[in-house]
Amino acid sequence: MKLFALTGGIGSGKSSVANRLTALGAVIVDSDLIVRDLQQPGSPVLAAMVERFGPSIVDEGGNLIRPAVASIVFNDKDALADLGKIMKRPIRVETDRQTMAAADAGKPVVQDIPLLVETLEGRPPYSGIIVVDVDPELAVSRLISFRGFSEDDARARIAKQSTREQRLAIAGFVVDNSGTEQDLDREVARCWEWMQASPEVPVPTTAD
Repeated sequence: MKLFALTGGIGSGKSSVANRLTALGAVIVDSDLIVRDLQQPGSPVLAAMVERFGPSIVDEGGNLIRPAVASIVFNDKDALADLGKIMKRPIRVETDRQTMAAADAGKPVVQDIPLLVETLEGRPPYSGIIVVDVDPELAVSRLISFRGFSEDDARARIAKQSTREQRLAIAGFVVDNSGTEQDLDREVARCWEWMQASPEVPVPTTAD
C-alpha cells in the first residue's frame, strides 16, 4: 500500500490540505477524530483522564470539557506528559485498525497526525511524510483571525508543539501554505504527483 503521514503545526492549514487530498482520492485517517471518539462518555480513556485530572473535566452528562483539560495540561508539563501516556496506545491501535481497513480500497492512505514529530518512534514505515509549513507568525495571525484565539493563547499553543525546524527535518514533501487558496491548490497538486511516484510499504499490523 501507499501510506503517508501528514503533519503541521497548529494554524498551518493541515486540515485544508487533508480536505484537498481527500478530493483527489486519498483516504484520510484523522487522529483528531480518533481522539474525540476515544474520549466519548463511558470510554476507558475518559475514565483514565478523570482519574488523573479530576471530575471537573467532564460536565453533568459525562462529556469531556476540552477547554478544562487544555487549561490543565498547557500549564503543567507533567500533566501534559500524563495525558500523552493515557492517549498514545489507544490512538495508535485505532489508527492502525483504520489504516488496515483502508488498505483494501487500493487508494493512498494518509494518517493525519498533528504530533507526528513527538510520536514518530515506533510508527510503521511510510511511503513518505508530508509537512504543511507556514511561518509561525502567520500561524499566530490565522489562529487569531479565523479561530478566535488570543495572541497569548496562540503563541502558547505553538510553543508547546515541535518546532518548525523539527517538522521540516522529517519531511519528504513540504506543502507551503503561506499563500492564497489557489496557491495551496497548486501545492497540493504537486504533492499528489509526488505521492503517486512514492514507493509502496507493507500494510501495518495493529499495535499489540
